[in-house]
Amino acid sequence: MQRFYRFILYRLMGWQVNVQIPLPKKYIIALAPHTSNWDFVLGQLYSRAEGFRCGFMMKKEWFFWPLGPIFRRMGGVPVQRSKHTSLTDQLADIARRQDTFNLCITPEGTRKPVTEWKRGFYYIALKAEIPILLFGLDYAKKRIICTRAIIPTGDIETQMKEIKDYFREFQGKHPEKFAI
Repeated sequence: MQRFYRFILYRLMGWQVNVQIPLPKKYIIALAPHTSNWDFVLGQLYSRAEGFRCGFMMKKEWFFWPLGPIFRRMGGVPVQRSKHTSLTDQLADIARRQDTFNLCITPEGTRKPVTEWKRGFYYIALKAEIPILLFGLDYAKKRIICTRAIIPTGDIETQMKEIKDYFREFQGKHPEKFAI
């Protein structure tokens, strides 16, 4: 199946990859820009083409039947955005206890342009003491890029600025929906 996914992503769709950071046993992927539902499709194709599976967070409204069981099987974690829960603490605890842990999160938290990004991905990584791998989707050049990892120090203001600066060069499918 991996060859099939590689064929679709790289040959049929024409995407290229520049991933210079090896995947550790535990990590968070911060994926941006997130401007289209196609970002999810590309992420799933990429992970399967490269032979790994990665969990993901998605608003709970997508977890209706029949999609809910499918998304959960794929590694989906439903998020109830209207309530403040201890989801970051729960996920950090799971990451600390397990031998392997990987989760892909879009820091923007939506496909609309927002300048204030969600910080849950940062707090999960900080509490679990795992790196954040910065994966950019560049639709203009059809590239998936990861050339940087962040080790959370707790200086969230400085590190969120670094993270946002990293993603400046990437163009989403709908560039008008991406804001730093």
